Amino acid sequence: MANLLDIRRRIKSVKNTQQITKAMKMVSAAKLKRAQNRVVSARPFAAKMNEVLTQLAAQTPEDFHHPLLDARGDQRYLVVLVTADKGLCGAFNTNLLKAAQAFVKENAGKTIEFLTVGRKGRDFFRRRGKIVGEYVGLTGKGRVDFSEALEVAHDIIKRFTEDEEIDKVFLIFAEFKTVLNQRIVIEQLLPISRATEAAEESDTANSQDYIYEQPPAEIFSRLLPRLVETQIFRALLESIASEQGARMTAMDAASKNAGDLISSLTLNMNRVRQAAITREIIEIVSGASAL
Repeated sequence: MANLLDIRRRIKSVKNTQQITKAMKMVSAAKLKRAQNRVVSARPFAAKMNEVLTQLAAQTPEDFHHPLLDARGDQRYLVVLVTADKGLCGAFNTNLLKAAQAFVKENAGKTIEFLTVGRKGRDFFRRRGKIVGEYVGLTGKGRVDFSEALEVAHDIIKRFTEDEEIDKVFLIFAEFKTVLNQRIVIEQLLPISRATEAAEESDTANSQDYIYEQPPAEIFSRLLPRLVETQIFRALLESIASEQGARMTAMDAASKNAGDLISSLTLNMNRVRQAAITREIIEIVSGASAL
């Protein structure tokens, strides 16, 4: 049985840890509010831009070609994985890494390389020798600027257009739903599909037709890269909000567990102290009886 001094030291240590977890919860709560507002503001623009460009791409003639539209083979994939730079956010990074590993297993016959955004994803796949690019420090500060998203998007576009062996680019990130719920999203980023079920349903329902004031090549050369930039920016915003929500939840649970542990240790300390007092009384009584 541990002595009284050891138990008191442990209680003090757990209380110090509890103060840290409470402080981290408060910081994450403040960052989450700002990140959530930015996500809510960015979603409508990203969704509408994706809808419009998907419809435009579906209506382009088959003889029209663009590097970001033209379908290629199905052998070599580039996966953009967005994780956190820091830990202590529950299963946030673990779920993303599991999703990436499951994607690799589902496409076992493909050549898959990773471009990672975040230190956790980089460290995990660096040991497996599948990293072709990395970005660290974008999400760790709790916010991301559009210029930083542009840098990532331009790198992806450059790799896809210059390296004709890359057939598809996929994006894996955590979409923010609620503080307690984050959904892992795996979507194809490039090439942009010319026709999807959503576009066909939208065309049937709205029967929209677009008139090109400039040649399609000029329009797509400007808008398609902007679509990729917008999707990357939205993914980074979603990831930051999801990370802060997961961290706030994890730190709240850690604080509650620390409180339970402190109560248990305090009860054990009282028992040890009472046992010591009882033992001393028995020794005193026994000594008096002997005299």
